[in-house]
Amino acid sequence: MKRMEESMKANMSSLAPPTRTVAPPALHSTWTPPLAAWEAPTFTRAAQFRVGATSVLFVFAACSNLALLASVGRGRWPPSHLRPLMLSLVSADLMMTFVVMPLDAVWNVTVQWYGGDALCKLLCFLKLFAMYASAFILVVISLDRHHVILQPLNSINAHRRNRQMLLVAWTLSLLLASPQLFIFRAVRMEAADFTQCATHGSFSRRWQETLYNMFHFITLYVVPLLVMSCCYSRILLHIHLQHLRDKAGESYLRRSGTDIIPKARLKTLRMTVVIVLSFVVCWTPYYLLGIWYWFQPDMLRVTPEYVHHVLFVFGNLNTCCDPLVYGFYTPSFRADLAACFRQKRIKASARLPPQHAGDEHTNQG
Repeated sequence: MKRMEESMKANMSSLAPPTRTVAPPALHSTWTPPLAAWEAPTFTRAAQFRVGATSVLFVFAACSNLALLASVGRGRWPPSHLRPLMLSLVSADLMMTFVVMPLDAVWNVTVQWYGGDALCKLLCFLKLFAMYASAFILVVISLDRHHVILQPLNSINAHRRNRQMLLVAWTLSLLLASPQLFIFRAVRMEAADFTQCATHGSFSRRWQETLYNMFHFITLYVVPLLVMSCCYSRILLHIHLQHLRDKAGESYLRRSGTDIIPKARLKTLRMTVVIVLSFVVCWTPYYLLGIWYWFQPDMLRVTPEYVHHVLFVFGNLNTCCDPLVYGFYTPSFRADLAACFRQKRIKASARLPPQHAGDEHTNQG
């Protein structure tokens, strides 16, 4: 039996790399085997691992990103012009957490689609919208760092510029994800008594679907990666040239090379670089597997199923990385978490009967 990719896969969007088939290949009559060659999919052991790992990531990502949202909202750090960018990034991560992860886990368990046509369209749209928002906001953060480091005198306009870039990022995410509302639908195979949320009927030829997938791959991954690489390459080159000028005595306003960039700005730069690198490291294997499938669908026959599941889970790990990176570079975030835990312990102690509360204090002493 042939295995089919994302358009027929219950747990992935139309641009995702392959996993196990959950819809009859016969739905694509131009390039798939007859229905007699198809057998119903099952909830395999590899899929069970995927569901378990996704569930663990969901709990960690939900708790850490909600804590990060509360910490950034309190306004202690980062700088005021960067705060809307971090809030938007956390919002995109929360969308990934509460839309993509539960959808993927439940869809793997149920195998086929039970949510109806409207929910099929909506969830596929939200999934791609969340992925676009996360990538585009990283681009906005990179452009902000580029402006701040290379044109520090224009930082007074950073608030207005960042608001405009965020508006463009969210609007583009909305527009680029909107085709999902039209190409996905709940398709039922009466002969097999099987319903799936798929793109059947939206593409008359396989090359059309491949072109659609490649368009999203380029706009979702390649273009953001190029923009971010260009921004940080120019920043590093700028820092290097300034350091050379300082060593040569051309920058008499600075006492040493360590003053090329203020420490707070350098700290923010390092944090954003690590956040971008985590995005690249986590998602690159997943997208490369997708490209391989789009041009060689038969690779599913020779690639172990668990490889597809592991790479998808590894990509979702990026949602958990942002709070970890932020917490590493932000003492105020760690202090907020510590204060939250202390407050919870105090409330828990206050609810205990007097004798138990006394025992607890005695044990602590």
